[in-house]
Amino acid sequence: MGVIAWIVEATWPACVDAARDISPADAEVTLVHVLDAEVAYAAHAAFAGLLGRSHPDRDPGVLIDEQMTKAAHELLLRATDRLGRPCTSQVRQGRVEREVVEASQGADLLVVARDGDRTRLGPKSLGRESRFIVDHAPCPVLLVWPEPAPGVDTVPAPSRQPHPPHHH
Repeated sequence: MGVIAWIVEATWPACVDAARDISPADAEVTLVHVLDAEVAYAAHAAFAGLLGRSHPDRDPGVLIDEQMTKAAHELLLRATDRLGRPCTSQVRQGRVEREVVEASQGADLLVVARDGDRTRLGPKSLGRESRFIVDHAPCPVLLVWPEPAPGVDTVPAPSRQPHPPHHH
């Protein structure tokens, strides 16, 4: 069984715990973290636009990319420790939602944490990236709450449209 856990700074413990708890001990677990390529690119583009290309050694895009890569590896080490069993990890770079979908190709399960409004139940509990991933994953998805789920009393009231009467 191949299990992919999407590792994001704010929600990774829930994904790791779910991957560990739901998969058999012999499952091949892969922890995937994606560096958003747009962040370093934006810094690089701003630097190039302001100062031209005369001082490539001062390009903040390079430093940001190095720092993001280092932070990603540290995050994956913490996630591996929490998992408590052998696994593989991947640091990918690109559009986050597309990289996670690509990484889950051929997997038996993808573990994703809710990353939107987690104060109430409903579709807004998924952010833009996780919504894309849930909608496009080529495998089953386990969607987890990073903290205890809100109560069912947070479900919005139904609309006031009349329902046809039931005939018994």
